[in-house]
Amino acid sequence: MALVGSWQHGLFGCFDNFGTCIVTYLVPCYTFGKNAEAVGDSCFLCGAAYFVPGLNLFALLSVRGKIRERKGIDGTFVNDCCAIILCHPCALVQEANEIQCPGSQFMARS
Repeated sequence: MALVGSWQHGLFGCFDNFGTCIVTYLVPCYTFGKNAEAVGDSCFLCGAAYFVPGLNLFALLSVRGKIRERKGIDGTFVNDCCAIILCHPCALVQEANEIQCPGSQFMARS
C-alpha cells in the first residue's frame, strides 16, 4: 500500500490494471464517467461533458482534484493540467486505479 500523499499507481502504470486500460483507451468517456460517479458527480453528465471542448477540460480537472483531495494526495492544479493534457488516457487510468484500490474509501460508496 502506498504512503498517504502519493498515488498508489504511477501515471504510466496503465498496465497495472489491464482491463481498465483497454476500456479507457477504447471508451474514455465511460472511465471518466465512472471516475466522476465515485466522487459524487453524475456519471452521465460527466461522460457527456467529455465530448464538449473546454467543458471537458474543466470536468476532468475537477474530478482529478476531488480524487486527490479525498485521498490526501499531494499535487497541484498545474500538475493535474500537465497529466491530463500531456497523457490524458494514462491520467484517467491512474484515477480509476486509485478509486478501485482495495480498502479505498471510494469502494465503500454506493
